[in-house]
Amino acid sequence: MKSKLEGVVMGRVSQQQAEENRRRVVETAARLFREKGTHLSVADLMKASGLTHGGFYKQFASKDALIDEATTHAFAELAQLHAAGLERHAGQRDEARQALIDNYLSVEHRDNPADGCPAAALAADMAREPADSEARRVYVEGVGDFAEALADEEHDGLVRLSTMIGALVLSRATKGSSLSEEVLVAAREELTG
Repeated sequence: MKSKLEGVVMGRVSQQQAEENRRRVVETAARLFREKGTHLSVADLMKASGLTHGGFYKQFASKDALIDEATTHAFAELAQLHAAGLERHAGQRDEARQALIDNYLSVEHRDNPADGCPAAALAADMAREPADSEARRVYVEGVGDFAEALADEEHDGLVRLSTMIGALVLSRATKGSSLSEEVLVAAREELTG
């Protein structure tokens, strides 16, 4: 028969497991917030993470704290994607930028917001965040970095980024119609032609 002490020790989650659970919740939230929006309930997030609702408050002070972390995670993924593209194109910035624009304005990206650009997917949610929130700060910084990655001597990165985000959002909103793909093609031709 186990002692009470053994039961307590056995019932506790190790620090390593707690860190793994937290990482899983942040990654899941980053995907689901891009797919469904930050209004998603804590219960639904925890269920999607394979954890109990009660475990949330052991990991995060509030849902806002998770939104902050998930936004940071999503933009870190975007930065890694840009770095990988530059590496794939052997440091050739123009080729990497062209490939980024082509991939961004693709049907695959349109159809997979959970794995896509946080700048487009989180725009409406970030507009509702308080101006001094950490998520909003990360979002602004991430958009600025993305625009910088798109700039070259002849083209303003903000104009390119605005065109790309606008086209992606319109394409997602009109998915199922011929207009959806027309928007992607028109933006791609404008930016790469």
